[in-house]
Amino acid sequence: MNEYAGTMHNYSCIQLRGGKNMKKLTALALGTVMAVSMTAGVSAATVESKDDLKNATIGVQLGTTGDIEASEYEKDGATVKRYSKGSEAIQALLAGQIDCVIIDSQPAQKFVENADGLKILDEPFVEEEYAICLKKGNDELLDKINGALEELKEDGTVDDIMNNYIGDNIGETPYESPEDVDRSNGTLIMATNAEFEPYEYREGDTIVGIDADIAQAICDKLGYELEIDDMEFDAILAAVQSGKADFGAAGMTVTEDRLESVDFTDTYANASQVIIVKAD
Repeated sequence: MNEYAGTMHNYSCIQLRGGKNMKKLTALALGTVMAVSMTAGVSAATVESKDDLKNATIGVQLGTTGDIEASEYEKDGATVKRYSKGSEAIQALLAGQIDCVIIDSQPAQKFVENADGLKILDEPFVEEEYAICLKKGNDELLDKINGALEELKEDGTVDDIMNNYIGDNIGETPYESPEDVDRSNGTLIMATNAEFEPYEYREGDTIVGIDADIAQAICDKLGYELEIDDMEFDAILAAVQSGKADFGAAGMTVTEDRLESVDFTDTYANASQVIIVKAD
């Protein structure tokens, strides 16, 4: 029997017994029910460093690096709550339902900027590198994308794209496709999850961000149209494996687990997972 059910059982017994104190006992029982309901699901552990995670309730976005890494703490007694979107985890933190959120550093900064009462711990949770994932064995496309990435790094395009979204010069170096691109090679479909500003997010009906711009620049180099398919983050690898998408780009960290199911290009960005908590 759970606490709520036990309280209601006691309340039923009070009703059956009756007596002159019925009103007082009824009020007491209902007050207990309300107190239980109000405190259910509220978390209260204090997280000041990674060492505190073993006793915490941790929020993550399903299928992300934060999810993978946080799972290790479940062995030590932590509770990991998984959400479809990073924003849902942030709302749970603000509501006091979890003690912290583990998420990529750049989206974390955006969440903290847009919500009062949150902060990012100084110590990174884990360092990581981002790359584009492809179906295993698709070596021809892998080599083409790596070649395009190398050129875009050497001519400064990747740096310009990154600087357009991160740092002190945001908005000053937007990527624009050349006018004379021959796109006769067809269309490449990119699987993403447009919930990770500044890497991918929506402006109206358009998906924009670092990954969208880098993908467009790659397609410009290789002579393809780009089509972006927005989906849940944990569906991206399956979409690439099945051929529904040609590649995935979504702030995707190269991990040993993922390398078992997909191939990765050369990396194009260094980042980290961080811990968001309520500010004092």
